[in-house]
Amino acid sequence: PLAANKVHGIRAVAAYDTISARFAAAHEDCNVLCLGGKTHGELALEEMIKVWLNTPFEGGKYQKRLDKITAIEQKCY
Repeated sequence: PLAANKVHGIRAVAAYDTISARFAAAHEDCNVLCLGGKTHGELALEEMIKVWLNTPFEGGKYQKRLDKITAIEQKCY
């Protein structure tokens, strides 16, 4: 995720289970989900992807955090 986050507009998060996949979507509004193909089975990966794709961004206090990140990005790009 570190290298992906260097690309303007990318918010990559590494997910280790369905809970972290849900938080990646709900709290971080991530648009790139990073998964370990060697550390999880196919069914576990599929479930994490489903959870991530079906979880809406919650906004609110999480939007404020993203706005701060966006402001920093605009200065750097």
